[in-house]
Amino acid sequence: MTDGVLTTGEWDVVVVGAGSSGCPLAARLVDAGRRVLLLEAGADHRRPEDFPAVLRDATTMGAATPGHPANWELTGELTDDLRWPVPRGRVLGGSSALNGTYFIRATRADLDGWAAEGNDLWSADALLPAFRRCESDADFGHRPGHGASGPLPVTRVHRPHPVTDAFAGACDALGFPAEPDKNGDAPPGHGPVPFTVAGGVRVNTAMAYLSPRRDSPRLTVRGGVRVTRVLVERGRAVGVQTDQGPVRAAEVVLAAGAVGSPHLLLLSGIGPADRLRAAGVDVVADVPGVGQEFTDHPDVYVTWRPARRTPMPRDLLPLATALNTADHLEVMPWLKPFSRVMTSRAAGRSGAVDLLRRPRATLRALRGASPARLLDTARRRDDLYLAVGLQQEESRGEITLTSADPLVQPRIRYRYLTAAADRERLRAGVRLAAELLRTPAFAPLVAERTGLPDHVLADDRELDRWVRTHLATAVHLAGSARMGPASDPGAVVDQHLRVRGVEGLRVVDTSVLPRVPSRGPAATAVAVGERAAELMTGG
Repeated sequence: MTDGVLTTGEWDVVVVGAGSSGCPLAARLVDAGRRVLLLEAGADHRRPEDFPAVLRDATTMGAATPGHPANWELTGELTDDLRWPVPRGRVLGGSSALNGTYFIRATRADLDGWAAEGNDLWSADALLPAFRRCESDADFGHRPGHGASGPLPVTRVHRPHPVTDAFAGACDALGFPAEPDKNGDAPPGHGPVPFTVAGGVRVNTAMAYLSPRRDSPRLTVRGGVRVTRVLVERGRAVGVQTDQGPVRAAEVVLAAGAVGSPHLLLLSGIGPADRLRAAGVDVVADVPGVGQEFTDHPDVYVTWRPARRTPMPRDLLPLATALNTADHLEVMPWLKPFSRVMTSRAAGRSGAVDLLRRPRATLRALRGASPARLLDTARRRDDLYLAVGLQQEESRGEITLTSADPLVQPRIRYRYLTAAADRERLRAGVRLAAELLRTPAFAPLVAERTGLPDHVLADDRELDRWVRTHLATAVHLAGSARMGPASDPGAVVDQHLRVRGVEGLRVVDTSVLPRVPSRGPAATAVAVGERAAELMTGG
């Protein structure tokens, strides 16, 4: 590749997507002597200091707003009547460049559960070296099971804050145990959240893994290159088609994320044959599981108005602590309102102004949300939140083609709340959040709970209706091209992440996880890239 022009035949591996899994994978393959071409549709920033301020600033998530150039402009259908933004990173570093920096591993129960389903290469013990290798844990790096010299800094917030102190006291009062190390194997409880932050900077995977290797002759990185399909000849992947021409390589790896990778598989004719034909795509391999049965974390927010001002210094991270329960609920107090989180602070703009600057994108993303909900959200824009997440859902979603045109986004149907058990557990989560706010520990801080009347809280049917109208998503998609043994008809890849029916093609991102982890998937996504490199190089 010279002067930005794509040439062919120079690489052992072409990796599509420089995100949370793609960057670790590319880096470790280069370390193993492979010649790697890494293609990213978004902007390439060579050094950490080259990233725009909004991507570096860990105190805000301004790039996650609809229409931001670092964010794929995706919209999902949470239910049949509710559309919602699905922010995904379109920049070197992928979603790790614009997320909340939460970095909690999948639990031992998650990993060993996947292993028991025929994926023994992905057990907790098998993944532990990958987790350790990726991190430099400032608090627990000296302890077994943790890393102290990895590329990603892992830190926790320890300074006092009225909200985090009240939350800890409330959890204690309700009998939940402390969990000081959420990346250990302790029983679930409340404790500080680990973050990939150093000196207030959001450290994304491109900063951590690629920047130190940019002078390697074995690594070629190109941003602004959109891949449109995988090139398959006689049943083998030989490269990819891009908007700048074809690229050939000995092996192709899709690391475009849990939406992007299945979308590329479908565009390439790899997926459910009948649906591909209906979309006008020639069938290359009939793989029924592509895009099917993905999982995520449905969220709702219980809001409250502070009785007095709480500290919000400029360097305050929006999150600091979380409660995880034995029945897979997660409750997280936000330390500042969304109006201050979804912002471009460096440019002196509020999140609301950011949205107004991109009205068409915002309207597209929110089409289907009721005007009453949007007005209610605007009225409570300065309230604080307890986020309630269902970390293991029984409902299943699907990603399907709406067009053979690669520029048209696929249809992302979450099908949230279709399982009765999910509705029941979200009710329990909302009631738990309300109970936390009623404890004596929170009493000095809470003027009132807002947007959730007592009579709604007390009635199952009313509360179900409230949850449905206030539903959001954590955007933790997983399982849209899941791994599994040959006996699993819905599996898309094997344990080595090789795609069924096509040689020389792998998927390496959270698409391959059998289910979304019962904690946020960012740390697991990095471990997927690390583990895949081991498997590809015989480690």
